Amino acid sequence: MQLKADTAGLSPITGNPAMTPTTTPATTITCFIRYEIDPYQREAFKEYAQNWGRIIPRCGGKLVGYFLPYEGTNNIAWGLISFDSLAAYEVYRAHLRIDVDARRNFALAQERRFILSEERNFVEVVDGTYNMAAEKA
Repeated sequence: MQLKADTAGLSPITGNPAMTPTTTPATTITCFIRYEIDPYQREAFKEYAQNWGRIIPRCGGKLVGYFLPYEGTNNIAWGLISFDSLAAYEVYRAHLRIDVDARRNFALAQERRFILSEERNFVEVVDGTYNMAAEKA
């Protein structure tokens, strides 16, 4: 079973097209960013992530969201951004390099040093596994 964007509405959480079990996702790849953060600067990372909430969509990324640790490990955070292709990701990166707010946000992280390390992986949705509703018995 494949998923497809429901063109009738947008998800209230992500702002992306709502997904139904009968179609395929509107985007094909997601950049999964794993951050090791200074747990004593959690609020600084939160500010940084909130800034990306305005910048990423403007530069062409489809922001899934940023996630802070809540329970358990206190120094790992994540950011997920979707793209239609790796070529779309490259265009997005070019826009980031010239966007004043993006450059300011990168500088904020460097100055305050709340990000200790960062890993990026590109993943794709496995058909029949994304945003699936529970089947009724």
